[in-house]
Amino acid sequence: MKLLLDTCVLYPTVMREMLLGAAQLGHFTPLWSERILGEWARAAVKIGPEGPAQAQAEIALLRAAWPKSDVAVKPGVAARLWLPDENDIHVLAAAVSGHADAIVTMNIKDFPRHLLAEEGLGRQGPDEVLYGLWLQDRAGIEAVGQRVLAEANRLAGNARSRKTQTGKIPSEQIWEMRPLLKKARLPRIAKALG
Repeated sequence: MKLLLDTCVLYPTVMREMLLGAAQLGHFTPLWSERILGEWARAAVKIGPEGPAQAQAEIALLRAAWPKSDVAVKPGVAARLWLPDENDIHVLAAAVSGHADAIVTMNIKDFPRHLLAEEGLGRQGPDEVLYGLWLQDRAGIEAVGQRVLAEANRLAGNARSRKTQTGKIPSEQIWEMRPLLKKARLPRIAKALG
């Protein structure tokens, strides 16, 4: 199964790591385009001036781990497509060009199922994907969740060990599975793993 990952599911770290962890288990092949990755890098400015550089580093690692996942949009594909938000047509064009089975997105209203069905595509939310995969492979998805949780707590520990640029000490938060995944907007898999 091939799933095109929209920017909105790649940019949040926990969501991305859960999805790609499932892909590493062989549950699906992730796809994206140059433009989708570029949107991620531009959106990362929200986390501060270091955000775009951090995103570029993560994108480079992503490309190294998944060298065949970059989809080149075929000429003329985008011109024949229509979506309610024209800024999302490039996502649909990448899914069509990459022969994806579905688009994984949080932007449900921007990808009406009937329009995707015309192109032989489905639409799934990341929580829906992960919960469905957990039903098939509980041990595998639970192991992915444990790795993501351990990394979140490692990063939280690093943040606690240094002061931020403003001189404030970051939150002393130690994450548990359910709150971490709920914060990442993955409530069903949070309940399943929590």
